[in-house]
Amino acid sequence: MSPSGTSDSPAASVRTRPGHSDPSAPYRCAAVIPAAGRGVRLGPGAPKALRALGGTPMLVHAVRALSRARAVSLVVVVGPPGEAAQVRTLLDDHLEHLDSTEIVVVPGGDTRQDSVRLGLAALPDDVDVVLVHDAARPLVPVDTVEAVAAAVRAGAPAVVPALPVTDTVKQVVPGGEPGRPEPVVATPERAALRAVQTPQGFDRRVLTEAHEKVPAAGEGATDDAGMVERLGVEVVLVPGHEEAFKVTRPLDMVLAEAVLARRRATDAF
Repeated sequence: MSPSGTSDSPAASVRTRPGHSDPSAPYRCAAVIPAAGRGVRLGPGAPKALRALGGTPMLVHAVRALSRARAVSLVVVVGPPGEAAQVRTLLDDHLEHLDSTEIVVVPGGDTRQDSVRLGLAALPDDVDVVLVHDAARPLVPVDTVEAVAAAVRAGAPAVVPALPVTDTVKQVVPGGEPGRPEPVVATPERAALRAVQTPQGFDRRVLTEAHEKVPAAGEGATDDAGMVERLGVEVVLVPGHEEAFKVTRPLDMVLAEAVLARRRATDAF
């Protein structure tokens, strides 16, 4: 694995840069992985990103998936405040063979939004495309990463992988107490709904502007694409993948273990 720090190496490929019409203009794509969350819903223990999946921390799986994408030349991991050195050691121990991808670790903030902002600040000036990926989506396929990066390189300012919603969704008046009945006020048309995943890809300038202009509270946005929407910038979707699900609750971990075991049994991971 490349040493910590920023890379001076040129982009590995030549494509159209976001906002540029010259196909010969070089681009560089970097990924930011905010990994400072505690993961309360998974129960007590280590930070969620450091929980073991198949004997390896989820963060390691996520970094490996992003690093295997040909489009990505740099991964910035934003670790828990005060634990960046430990995260650096953990990644060095598990990812010593990733010589083609530089890994940088920086300390995170109190919120996810703070952590992404700190990750953006750590990027070198030559990065044009930024992917933001949840460490809690450790099994995202490389093809999904490549598809998101390619869509941004083709000119889309913001790209999100997503899947059709299969369950009927109800809009309710939220109850004040867990378990309290909640009145239904609407049933959105399922055909127009999508469940979004990560990595979400952006023209760097657009994402930076969103983090500069959208208030710290995020104005109700629960992801980076939502922040970009607040600027009036179009966000487009590309097909996601069932295995890019988020590990949030104990049952998700059971499913992730099963998916990983199947991959290992078929030599796909």
